[in-house]
Amino acid sequence: MKKLLIIAAGMTAMGLSAPASAADMAARPYTKAPPPIVSPVYDWTGFYIGANGGWGQSRGCVDFVTALGTVAGGCADRSGGLVGGQIGYRWQTNQFVFGLEAQGDWADINNTRVSLVDPLISTTGKTDAIGLFTAQLGWAWNASLLYVKGGAAVTHNRLDVFNNFTGVGLDSASHTRWGGALGVGWEYGFTPNWTVGVEYDHLWMGNDTRTFVGAGLVTPGGVTLVGERFSQDVDMVTVRLNYRFGGYGSPARY
Repeated sequence: MKKLLIIAAGMTAMGLSAPASAADMAARPYTKAPPPIVSPVYDWTGFYIGANGGWGQSRGCVDFVTALGTVAGGCADRSGGLVGGQIGYRWQTNQFVFGLEAQGDWADINNTRVSLVDPLISTTGKTDAIGLFTAQLGWAWNASLLYVKGGAAVTHNRLDVFNNFTGVGLDSASHTRWGGALGVGWEYGFTPNWTVGVEYDHLWMGNDTRTFVGAGLVTPGGVTLVGERFSQDVDMVTVRLNYRFGGYGSPARY
């Protein structure tokens, strides 16, 4: 009987000590979850400078002014390569991007055609330089930018008139013309500072008139030319590479 009482007392003591032991155990450590990774928003704001190259086509017409009136000298399309550069600045507000840009290109756009005024002569027209001064309005989706642009355009042209049989030059003139430009482009930022894109521009250069000095120019066929009138439109397709000063961290939110 005494042994049973000792065993019962021991079991009771063990039961009472178990909760106390559990209460004395240290609490499990709490690990805070890492913050979610937020992708940076591409920032189009800032100055940029770059290079471009591509293809251009010019449609030009030459009318000759004679003593009897204006006679069509013929129209022709001429095409060739373009290479140049651009510099500009853009501002971004939310998804809207505004910009100003100046672009200059060397061109090799030329064509030779027989004149309708006198089949004994031909004219060679060449555009060797093109400039654009435009404003931009774009819509950005992170690193992708679609935009339209418009403004002023300037071209430098040269016209040569020569004898078809002898090859002797009869007249030569260079002239700079101002007109308007409208274009559309797409650009993509493949790094925080470098972008690549493609752009199309159409230039309306209007009409330009030149008057010969003195008695005018007498062609081999005996036609007396008093002056010339030129008209020109230009289409340009260029691939562009820009470096933008700045980086990620735009206040824009999409």
